[in-house]
Amino acid sequence: MIGLFAASSGEIAKGIVPLAQVCFPLLSLTPGPRLCCHPRMAKKKTILPKKKVLIPIGDATEVMDTLYPIFRLPEDGFEAVVCGPEARLYHGVLHEIPPTAEGEPKWDITRESPAYHVRATVAFRDVKPEEYCGLFISGGRAPEYLRYDQDLLRITRHFFAANKPVASVCHGIEILTAADVIKGRTVTTVAKCELDAVQGGAKYVNQRVVVDGNLVCSRVWMDNTWLMKEFMAMLKRYVGE
Repeated sequence: MIGLFAASSGEIAKGIVPLAQVCFPLLSLTPGPRLCCHPRMAKKKTILPKKKVLIPIGDATEVMDTLYPIFRLPEDGFEAVVCGPEARLYHGVLHEIPPTAEGEPKWDITRESPAYHVRATVAFRDVKPEEYCGLFISGGRAPEYLRYDQDLLRITRHFFAANKPVASVCHGIEILTAADVIKGRTVTTVAKCELDAVQGGAKYVNQRVVVDGNLVCSRVWMDNTWLMKEFMAMLKRYVGE
């Protein structure tokens, strides 16, 4: 408190020494946050979007589609929140065209095998989509029945109405078509879901990754690297990073 009253009353009256400096001389000397002497001097608090990304799943969700974003998002500070028809454990699957031995009939379509289980921590009906900055829709067989869930369709439409980042891979396009949010868009998906894209009013292209506005799509999990590169860039722009 040295020099607290070092200034004379005459200096203060003439304005030579500011009153605030006389009464609170250590404000300009002490490191760390400074106090404001008037409410109008306080800076307005900037409210940034929450860094949470929603990932809807169900039974027969493709684990390679789903687990990749679950672990990739936190690497850049985003929280991956998995939701489902109910908050419970779901059965994941693996889809592939398996190798066949000589003389064994070949597969024309992917074979489904049991895979890892994935837990949803929130039910669709309890999701408040305004609390999330992005949506990732994975594939597998799950979208075949998830697309009938009205709460999931409500959630999906929110992200498009609010122009928030949305990623879709493989059969995820079935949910977008059911939500009626891809009319006039250019999209990609696994080749056997081309019809779902067209019926939803979109233009289908067979490319590794396609970006159209707030939507980024890929064909299958083998495109995950390029899909997540684009999706992460979209998320970072949205939250102001």
